[in-house]
Amino acid sequence: MPKVRLIGADGEQAGIIATDDARQMARDADLDLVEVAAGAKPPVARLLDYSKYKYEQDQKAKAARKHQTQVNVREIKLRPKIAVNDYNTKKGHVIRFLTNGDKVKVTIMFRGREQAHPERGRDLLFRLVEDLEGLATIESRPLQEGRNMSMLLGPLKGSRESGGTEGRR
Repeated sequence: MPKVRLIGADGEQAGIIATDDARQMARDADLDLVEVAAGAKPPVARLLDYSKYKYEQDQKAKAARKHQTQVNVREIKLRPKIAVNDYNTKKGHVIRFLTNGDKVKVTIMFRGREQAHPERGRDLLFRLVEDLEGLATIESRPLQEGRNMSMLLGPLKGSRESGGTEGRR
């Protein structure tokens, strides 16, 4: 590349300059000559302190990661013939997970002849969703995978502030 379009350290265009002259300008200013658009005609290069540029990019990426929230997926396993008290206990766990902002994968495990009645598992999952009205939203509908049927629940936006004491005694 015999010539480049040069952008100075202050962001101003210096014009189209021979590559060797641009390198000399970078050395004189104690900066780096960085190619920013190789596909342009002529290629675009910029004078900048590359280590400072990389540091600023790393700081921006770190700040972006800091403001992200980590979402965990917790799993609760049920059986189609679950007793009322066991169901209430499991429902309490689901409520606790949702109020902490986690997603919950609810899995119904079928054994033996229970596999002949998948509608019982589906009914149980929808009963759980009705009991969690105002706390959860269905992110994936009930899906049969071999001996298991699973559904993913996510917290509603306002459910974290509600305290999550509903359904507990």
